[in-house]
Amino acid sequence: MVVAAAGAQGQAAARAAEHLTVLRAARMLDVAAGKIVSPGLVMVRGDRIVGVGGVFLPTNLPVGAEVMDLGDRTLLPGLIDAHVHLFLHPGAEDLQTIEESVAQRVIEAEIAAKADLLAGFTAERDMGTEGAGSAPIAVRNAIDAGLIPGPRMRMSGNAIDILGGHEDAVGYNPAANVPSNADYADSADELVKVMRQQRKEGADFAKIYETGKDSLKDGVFTTPYQYSEAELHAAVVEAARLGAGSAHAVGVGVHCTGEPGAGFAVAAGVASVDHAFYLSDKTMAEMKAKEIYAVPTFAIMEYFGEHPQAAEGGARAKALLEFHAAQFERQMAAGVPFAVGSDVGPFPHGTQARELELMVQFGMKPVDVLRADMLNGARLLGWAGEIGELKGGFYADVIAVPGNPLEDISTLRKVDFVMKNGEVYRRP
Repeated sequence: MVVAAAGAQGQAAARAAEHLTVLRAARMLDVAAGKIVSPGLVMVRGDRIVGVGGVFLPTNLPVGAEVMDLGDRTLLPGLIDAHVHLFLHPGAEDLQTIEESVAQRVIEAEIAAKADLLAGFTAERDMGTEGAGSAPIAVRNAIDAGLIPGPRMRMSGNAIDILGGHEDAVGYNPAANVPSNADYADSADELVKVMRQQRKEGADFAKIYETGKDSLKDGVFTTPYQYSEAELHAAVVEAARLGAGSAHAVGVGVHCTGEPGAGFAVAAGVASVDHAFYLSDKTMAEMKAKEIYAVPTFAIMEYFGEHPQAAEGGARAKALLEFHAAQFERQMAAGVPFAVGSDVGPFPHGTQARELELMVQFGMKPVDVLRADMLNGARLLGWAGEIGELKGGFYADVIAVPGNPLEDISTLRKVDFVMKNGEVYRRP
């Protein structure tokens, strides 16, 4: 009986792998060329795209092929969010690890993953679970196994922090022994040790806190650094060692809002500088030369400005967002490469397409925002050549929206068709 059942499953999988689906729409995005192509035609077999463009007619389709006509829509590669927190939700971020069990947070993370996928985000990088340790590895593995719906994930586990640092439990009764939301490392040796432990538990990469607490006064932004260049370099070297021989190495991502920490991180060779409120001219030039991505995360600051937990918090967030937007113009002018990350979690999952709108609002052309999201996002997550474009041989991660995103980026908030790995999760 068991052998027969296994055989039936294998036959079903083989049939699924051979099944041919043709997605047809009025238009599709060629993100590398930066243009819309008409009509939109994508042929999918199993979990891969096998053909794009041309004219697919009933007379030249294999017997049994399925045609999905999506009408007056634009086909795009799945969106990529390079900075998410599946294990966070709106509310007091510092209390979630105290008030909620890891089991509860895993359930909420599963719900968050589904919301992000249905919003068109087919790949994401989770930048710290805020105290849930290696629990996200189980969520990633369950998604990969098809047990729950969600984006393909790169997981970091807990972020890494110094004692008393940015995400430590500062300000509580010391006798209560409130745990940190991060893993402690106070030296290069400790950074390496923590990274090895996290990799043992299944982490894909390391997320390190490099700056905080931030201050903006009279237009001057300051933030203390947490690790020296030498310490960060040790982490980067270890990440390279851990990823040696892998085509999917994703390095080290740092929470880093300003100088001198940004300069230390870039000199050390990190993969991304997340938040990047302020970068010096030297740091920007080096990021351009080394192709180190800035991940702006505007949406989180907009949300905090509109939904403050305290009145002064709203004013502070709005001031930081205005400052960051002005610095974003400097960074674009300097040729800094960008990826798109929203910091979703503290604001509702599934709403983070707002990040792409804000990047356009603050001066980036829609086509360049889409390239930053899809092309640069694929490289940053270690899936270059596999996701981020509608091309033969790529994973069949395809979404559809009404309208033309090159003319109106807000249409990305109206995703009504989602395919990931050749499986349809949302239909019009």
